[in-house]
Amino acid sequence: MTRPRLAVGSPFQLLLLACSFALAGYAGARLLAGDWFGVALWFVGAALLHDLVLLPLYAVLDRALVKTAGRRRAQVAYVRVPAALSLLLLLVWFPLISGRVAGRYAPATGLSGDGFAARWLLLTAALFAGSALLFVLRLRRATKERPPTAH
Repeated sequence: MTRPRLAVGSPFQLLLLACSFALAGYAGARLLAGDWFGVALWFVGAALLHDLVLLPLYAVLDRALVKTAGRRRAQVAYVRVPAALSLLLLLVWFPLISGRVAGRYAPATGLSGDGFAARWLLLTAALFAGSALLFVLRLRRATKERPPTAH
């Protein structure tokens, strides 16, 4: 019978892993020190909102997208990827995009809280434009490589 081995490659990796856990523990302690109930409530609320509302919503939207694609299911990724990245950016930067915390953001960072919505929209447009360009380039290359069919 063989003994299970620890899946750490070297002592240096183990040290880095221990340091990352220590840093995460320190950050968690600092985060929870001020308003632990508010942070815990936000975390639980965000998890419930995601699992009970957002996940079913974007699962239905994805299913509809795949269903309307029909035989061209491989091309769905050209919409999925920029949409997912755009929604992830919206999720992370929503307080600043919505303008709700612009008054607290400027004194805390010394930077203006304006323009996040416009930048997010521009970045979303660039993501979809880049995906469309990639789609056209791959479609063009595929038609050049395919031999003409005889009628």
